[in-house]
Amino acid sequence: MIITFSQGKIIATQHEVVIRIDGDCRIMMQAQVDELTLIGGANVITAVGSGLNWSVKLDTDEQLQQLATEIGIAIIQY
Repeated sequence: MIITFSQGKIIATQHEVVIRIDGDCRIMMQAQVDELTLIGGANVITAVGSGLNWSVKLDTDEQLQQLATEIGIAIIQY
């Protein structure tokens, strides 16, 4: 599944998520699904794992919900 947001694209499978940030620097971030946390309200994806630490803010709740459905993990509300 591909989700487009204002800063780039999210490519999600049941096992991993790849985020490609548009712009001259062409940043790509990748994480296994079990390293991710989805934070509702703030619409943030965080990845924390062995040598891995990043976060991305999405535009809408719907984008976060689409991602949660695709990768099969719950959204945590803070």
